[in-house]
Amino acid sequence: MALPRIGIIVGSLRRASLNRQLAQAVAGLGEGRFDFDFIEIGELPPYNQDDDDNFPAAALRFKQQVEAADALLFVTPEYNRSVPGVLKNAIDIGTRPAGSNSFAGKHAAVIGTSPGAHGTVSAQQHLRNVLAAVGVAVLPQPEIAIQYREGQIEGDQVPDERLRKFLLLFLDRFEAWLR
Repeated sequence: MALPRIGIIVGSLRRASLNRQLAQAVAGLGEGRFDFDFIEIGELPPYNQDDDDNFPAAALRFKQQVEAADALLFVTPEYNRSVPGVLKNAIDIGTRPAGSNSFAGKHAAVIGTSPGAHGTVSAQQHLRNVLAAVGVAVLPQPEIAIQYREGQIEGDQVPDERLRKFLLLFLDRFEAWLR
């Protein structure tokens, strides 16, 4: 039986981003339960309705990857108490041209990390609102807004026992919810 295919969308373009590290760690912890596919957003052009009749190739590839996923995992940093513009742009592209919303009917989870005391709580709330508006059902609990600390995540490993247990609980809930 095929594993559920989870498309991971990281809201940061930085190669060494804390959220990319978190996404890789979750993919490592979820190996054997899910088939993870990173859906990159860095090559997407800014959405422009003038391009709807001749949609850019990078945007079409993005939409196809979203459509091929059984569910999505959004891993977002928090910029100025909201989602990064590149992530919002990717969602806008995925819902265009009119009548071709690649996100409609998808299930997703939202997680994130930040050095700030509140993790990514504000960004996640904004992202949940946007996803609801485009027809995505989002896992309600647990909320994973991690205050990043050095040594919690190393590559795709989670040496911090408390965080590893929390992420495994998240994966348990996500898996059960998707069934």
